[in-house]
Amino acid sequence: MPNLIETEKICKDFQIGSSKIQALRDIDFHTKKGDFVAIMGASGSGKSTLLYILGCLDRPTTGIYFLDGQDVSHTTDRELSHIRANRIGFIFQTFNLLPQLNIYENVEVPFLYGSFDGEEIEERVLRAIRQVGLLNRLKHRPSELSGGEMQRVAIARAICMDPVLILADEPTGNLDSQTGLDILRIFEELHDHGATILLVTHAREVAAFAGRKLTLRDGKFIET
Repeated sequence: MPNLIETEKICKDFQIGSSKIQALRDIDFHTKKGDFVAIMGASGSGKSTLLYILGCLDRPTTGIYFLDGQDVSHTTDRELSHIRANRIGFIFQTFNLLPQLNIYENVEVPFLYGSFDGEEIEERVLRAIRQVGLLNRLKHRPSELSGGEMQRVAIARAICMDPVLILADEPTGNLDSQTGLDILRIFEELHDHGATILLVTHAREVAAFAGRKLTLRDGKFIET
């Protein structure tokens, strides 16, 4: 099976005043469709920077990034926006839900940027919400939900477009241990159904759910 993700010598530099900070150094990374990969590392190791580049939210300073055979490191901003909206699902530690919208409306948000008919949108939204076990809470707003329920909504929003890649940045970081375990079991179920998942974490007990584990230190992979 061909690689879904393949990077060649990815580097990312940040200019802070007169100093240049090298966040990533010569990252060679690949993963296939259906893989569940955890990237570990302490704060400042470069793991979130790498995730943002792989999610087309940022560009590398140098190097090449192929997503599903397409070189996305030299695409236009408009093309990157289309890739993010249609091919990548994002799950963040802080949930990033819109407080004025209910569960159904929050999951529906990605469809505002595409060309889908109403019946297909409703089918996909309800299917995603069913997968995370919240069909009985459709009209509830984020303020009426627990942290675990908000993360379930975020997962439903991420999967409703049937993305080729799911990226999760510390998805259990704001949750207690039992709720975090419940969320990780949802990731397991998604993976069992063929999803490709790349998860960033600093916790070994979270990384243990992945089939493959990598560790970043000072912007470089140090072990597999």
